[in-house]
Amino acid sequence: MPDAPKAVLETLLKQLGFDVAVEEHTIDDGLVLDVKTDDPGRLIGRQGQTLADLQYLLNRMLFQGDDSVPKVTVDVGGYRTQAREALVRKAKETAEKVRRWGDVIELEPLNSYDRRVVHTAIKDDPDVETHSVEVEGTTKKAILFRPKRA
Repeated sequence: MPDAPKAVLETLLKQLGFDVAVEEHTIDDGLVLDVKTDDPGRLIGRQGQTLADLQYLLNRMLFQGDDSVPKVTVDVGGYRTQAREALVRKAKETAEKVRRWGDVIELEPLNSYDRRVVHTAIKDDPDVETHSVEVEGTTKKAILFRPKRA
């Protein structure tokens, strides 16, 4: 691997004028780079959009040089960790409603990272299944929760 993901991210953020420290953690499906900075809001952006864009850009840069590089998740000040926990809680609460009432429930449109978190949280549920569906008139996708078919 020509450049370590941590070094690429540090260089990118330094070029953008951020003073950061980056910690690297290995997880099951890749790598987490946790960015520590005095100004996390600028890197997170509105509803995490800047953070999502930064993660996308970093992964594109890394895969361009070597497609065997593990997928990198970028977190700033624990934002993604907290957002992931809240999303998992919401997914489990929605699954419980589907189990209790037997109704189909649609979550609001989510980005691909968040949809993956929801699908993963519910994948082992014996009574509920999830499916991504396109939202008519947009390029976004939402998740449908419904009882598993026998």
